[in-house]
Amino acid sequence: MSEVKEKIIALQKYLDSRIIGQKELVKKLIITLLADGHALLEGAPGLAKTKAIKTLSECIQAQYNRIQFTPDLLPSDITGSDIYVAERGDFEFRKGPIFANMVLADEINRAPAKVQSALLEAMAERQVSVGGKQYRLPDLFLVLATQNPIEQEGTYNLPEAQLDRFLMYIKIDQPGADVERKILKLVRSEQLGVKEQDEAWKEFSKTVGKITIEDVISARREVLSMHVSESLEEYLVQLIVATRQPEKYDASLKSQILYGASPRATIALDKCAKINAWLDGRDFVTPEDIHAVIYDVLRHRIILSFEAQAEGITADDIITTLLKLVPLP
Repeated sequence: MSEVKEKIIALQKYLDSRIIGQKELVKKLIITLLADGHALLEGAPGLAKTKAIKTLSECIQAQYNRIQFTPDLLPSDITGSDIYVAERGDFEFRKGPIFANMVLADEINRAPAKVQSALLEAMAERQVSVGGKQYRLPDLFLVLATQNPIEQEGTYNLPEAQLDRFLMYIKIDQPGADVERKILKLVRSEQLGVKEQDEAWKEFSKTVGKITIEDVISARREVLSMHVSESLEEYLVQLIVATRQPEKYDASLKSQILYGASPRATIALDKCAKINAWLDGRDFVTPEDIHAVIYDVLRHRIILSFEAQAEGITADDIITTLLKLVPLP
């Protein structure tokens, strides 16, 4: 195991100790980090979405900013703006909170279209445009957005083009009783002196020290060397094509899918499957690696027809059906 891989595995272990019962969330956040992508997290309040993102940022020598999205938010509240400096008689650009390595976009679906367009440019182009000038964002730039599925009043649907810029769309469920008890014990220990937390942090710090931006970039290079066989590559491509031409496998799916996944989905699925294999200690990708990440990669990229939505069919249902229909290599 390489030194950088040891650090990433130690990071995953530490996050698991702090974000109780959310091993899949932790793993997928690390996949997003190593894939140089962005993630959208959906779950009810109190499921440690914000804590997971903040804890991840604390373990990396990187700048972290949080933006609370509200209906009255302006694009300049995110990007920054030109400020007139009277002493110089000129304008000076003051950077907004988007200029960070890790940005938490909390309750992203509460902001209107103008704000989303500013965020979309940052996510897609890694730059912001203000006053006719472009300003580059850091090399390590990660947007982790959250949204609450319960309350829909005062929210806006995210544009499909922006959804497509998210590498993964991660859904979080409520914990079971056993996990709930562990969460309760962890919170109590934190309130009484953080002894257990200190021990976990000491072990992580002793093993890793601190993960740097250079470590993350090195890990990204390692992932690129993961082997994908030609037959598995063809399987991956056919899964994506099946979302656009489902009638090849089942004629009834044609009326359920309005638009299939874009080529970004192919690239995302390839990256995420490689990283999943890398984290699991293999140097090659298997069909199980594809299956482990395909729901998070595709659920926001398949646009359902009105008929399918009326029948209560979800994108996850479509993905499950396609996994059964597309033959394994």
